[in-house]
Amino acid sequence: MRKTMARTVTILIIIIASVTVGYFYDKILTGIEKKSHPLAFVEIVEKYSEEYDVPREIIYSVINTESGFRSDAVSPGVGAIGLMQIMPETFEWIAMKLGENPAEGLIYDPHTNIKYGTFLLKYLYREFESWDIAFAAYNAGLNRVKNNWLNNPEYIKDNKIVYIPIEETRNYIKKVNKNIEVYKRLYFNNK
Repeated sequence: MRKTMARTVTILIIIIASVTVGYFYDKILTGIEKKSHPLAFVEIVEKYSEEYDVPREIIYSVINTESGFRSDAVSPGVGAIGLMQIMPETFEWIAMKLGENPAEGLIYDPHTNIKYGTFLLKYLYREFESWDIAFAAYNAGLNRVKNNWLNNPEYIKDNKIVYIPIEETRNYIKKVNKNIEVYKRLYFNNK
């Protein structure tokens, strides 16, 4: 009887310890993920998510992937700027599409950069009716996707990506999608 009781108590202690360790392990991992996947510029993201009908997790994922939430980011070599890493020529094109004439330097402004980046995401999504193709165009350029890849069934077939010939863009799409899933799990599953 005592052996049975001792075994039962030992098993209960092991179960409680396992649950406790699992709970704290999950909390620590979630904390680490939240540090690498923050919610910043919430009011701006909410505003343009609603205005342009782009899911918040997509906007946060693109910002995270592009700049790591650094509004002063400038990509070496190509010169993309700001939170959503918009090329100056693309910024001017978006301004024209929106009927705006922003002051020089506003490409760095979080409000303007997020507005323009979200507008571009929605524009690309409307153009291609696929988020993955929109992400490819965001990274590699609208004209490259529209004029080269879209017409080649080795690259895009039935509006689905088969293969992207640029490794950076292939990796970009994977990273954006992975970040989207993390943002959904951490912040937006129950909302």
